[in-house]
Amino acid sequence: MPDASSAAPNPHLAAYTARSLKGRIFSGVQPTGNLHLGNYLGAIRNFVRLQGQYDCLFCVVDQHAITVWQDPKELTQQTREIAAAFLAAGLDARNNIIFNQSSVPGHAQLAWIFNCVARIGWMNRMTQFKEKSGKDRENASLGLLAYPSLMAADILLYKATHVPVGEDQKQHLELTRDIAMKFNNDFNAPDFFPITEPLIFGAATRVMSLRDGTKKMSKSDPSDYSRINLTDDADAITQKIRKAKTDPLPMPETEADAEKRPEADNLLGIYAAIADQEKADVVRAFAGQQFSAFKNALTDLAVARIGPVGSEMQRLVKDPGYVDSVLRDGAERANALAKPILDEVYRIVGFLRP
Repeated sequence: MPDASSAAPNPHLAAYTARSLKGRIFSGVQPTGNLHLGNYLGAIRNFVRLQGQYDCLFCVVDQHAITVWQDPKELTQQTREIAAAFLAAGLDARNNIIFNQSSVPGHAQLAWIFNCVARIGWMNRMTQFKEKSGKDRENASLGLLAYPSLMAADILLYKATHVPVGEDQKQHLELTRDIAMKFNNDFNAPDFFPITEPLIFGAATRVMSLRDGTKKMSKSDPSDYSRINLTDDADAITQKIRKAKTDPLPMPETEADAEKRPEADNLLGIYAAIADQEKADVVRAFAGQQFSAFKNALTDLAVARIGPVGSEMQRLVKDPGYVDSVLRDGAERANALAKPILDEVYRIVGFLRP
């Protein structure tokens, strides 16, 4: 998909515009660990760019978070932090619905129905379950295995037409489509659930570790120097970029050269993503220069573009009453959208509502 900040028409919306309708987006972020640059560039910034083009619901998916154990106090705090990050990045709480998943019971209610529609074989094929459960798969929670059913419920509870996803979630969205089609067929309800389309953004979807250019930037990496947290101040950003792993050669001369050098390629990609430039243009601008000069330029750019988001996020976290009011209002609006759809699902399935 082209950059959503572009003035070019969005090709995904033609079918809806023709009927004087907007598409509807659902997307969520788990409240686990510190939000970092990869979360911002790969997801949250794109949310901001999509608002106005679609009817949007942005969710803190706290029920997904507990598929692995979470400290309850930390989960509460991190839920507020994700909501604060949404607002700090520029999401408008009046024109979008911002809420936490557990505040809308319909997510879990629809997920149970989808557990009965989906097949065990589908779940066993999910790559992310295999990765997260590791070798001790028998000890993984049932929730981790059934995670994709809840993700499908998140999306289809609002009949979302589009979901912005990274490559690591693409398989789950394909399963959502399978569940929607099977439900529609099983209950002779053609077109009841939409076949949701992915919105996959390009250059910024994979931001790699500052300590290892072959690994994705992660909240769970034990080294804080592997990532730029959204709440890092200018000094922390500067220090982390200065210490970012590089190689002894000058900056690559071409994109092909960069791709052979993971750490250089990662830093060039980060610069391009933050600056909204093509990576090829960034490679040309810094070709043959010393890494120190490039890192200075990257530091200045990151502090200017990312620093204000982190500052506003920290300010909002110190005002939990306001953040909670946004989530409460969002949950009320989300419930109002979800209830008639869930009621119709119950009628289709044959649940008696005396």
